[in-house]
Amino acid sequence: MNELARQIRSTLNKHPKRVMAGLGAVLLGTGVTAFGIAPLDADIDQMPVRQLIEPVQLTAWSAQSSLEAPVPFILFRSDVTRRDDTVQSLLQRLGVNDAQAQQFLRRDTTAAELLRGRAGKLVRAETNDDQQLVRLTARWIANDNADHYQRLVIERQGEGFEARLEKGEFTSSVRLSSGTIRTSLFAATDAARLPDSIASQLADLFSAEIDFRRDLRAGDTFSVVYEALEADGELLRYGRLLSAEFVNKGKAHQVLWFEEPGKKGAYYTFEGESTRRAFLASPLAFSRISSGYGMRFHPVHGGQRPHLGVDYAAPTGTPVRTVGDGVVQFAGWQRGYGNVVYIQHRQDKVTVYAHLHRIDVRKGQRVEQGQLIGQVGCTGVCTGPHLHFEYRVRGEHRDPLIIAREGGGGEPVSAKARPAFDAAAQAMRLKLASASTIVQASAD
Repeated sequence: MNELARQIRSTLNKHPKRVMAGLGAVLLGTGVTAFGIAPLDADIDQMPVRQLIEPVQLTAWSAQSSLEAPVPFILFRSDVTRRDDTVQSLLQRLGVNDAQAQQFLRRDTTAAELLRGRAGKLVRAETNDDQQLVRLTARWIANDNADHYQRLVIERQGEGFEARLEKGEFTSSVRLSSGTIRTSLFAATDAARLPDSIASQLADLFSAEIDFRRDLRAGDTFSVVYEALEADGELLRYGRLLSAEFVNKGKAHQVLWFEEPGKKGAYYTFEGESTRRAFLASPLAFSRISSGYGMRFHPVHGGQRPHLGVDYAAPTGTPVRTVGDGVVQFAGWQRGYGNVVYIQHRQDKVTVYAHLHRIDVRKGQRVEQGQLIGQVGCTGVCTGPHLHFEYRVRGEHRDPLIIAREGGGGEPVSAKARPAFDAAAQAMRLKLASASTIVQASAD
């Protein structure tokens, strides 16, 4: 203490102005605007020193003893199953390094549902800091028309695991979107971030009134209202297009989905007329035409030859659907067509689906419009995976691109259901008006 007092006194005697300025700055920084400095007592080193000792209460520290045990660390990761997945590859993507979990997933019959059936199941894994599996949850839809989803839950219980299969109810929400045509319909739907399944429904709904290859104009617009189906707060898939408006060449085309009591739901104009057609525009939900109908240079045999159908380029395994109600006339292998399906429709009309990777129907089977009948492939004479599609009327080939414009005539809304329909139409008009105000990125 004596040495500290001597240092303070010496500094003050040598640099009194600096010491005063420094003290002033410190005090001003704390909000003091007036101060004084009393002279240091020459006998400061002789002042008595008093030591204060107070007891410290340790109760606050005892409450912290629980922190000695580490807080459990749980990491969540999500992914979807793939066609070529194994238990090991899926768990690796999910950050799971657990031999016991791998063994359980391979041997348990309930857990085997994880990789059984179609790919695309939504999977979430919970792991500890040792990458051991704590809980795994998978969700999927058993079929496209199901009104519920399947939930597989695998949990660590003691020294092992337990698996259970549950049924869950969808939570449906409504989403809005809009877009402007710059080059093509699908470029515009991509720019509007519209899901492929909704873009496909949009094309199907208006294909009878609009030829999306020839009739589109830059500046045409569309607005849509559609469903998003969620499972436990996570998006599982997109549902039905509930309403849509397409403005082509200044003319507005509008449709909405309506379920009349006692009847199957269907699409109608806002005036209540049915929009149902005998045929869909395309056998693929989302496709690109790689070769049209008419004369062309044959890619295999060479030379100019007539092309009696339309080719849709698509990856192997892409689902193929029938464009109309009918009966399977032939399903099997046929020379250059490879795996091929013929479907007989009314009024001597036949559609042909060739080069299939897989056939999912049999001869004599009755099929409904939109039903899956196989997968895109490259069987028979072909240079790459694609679907060759033909349309025949009384044995004569027609351009398949006109098929959506032929036939139709669904029943209009009944007089009894008209008040409910008018209310639904008014509600959808308001939603479409809101959708049209959404600004999306434009496609070049």
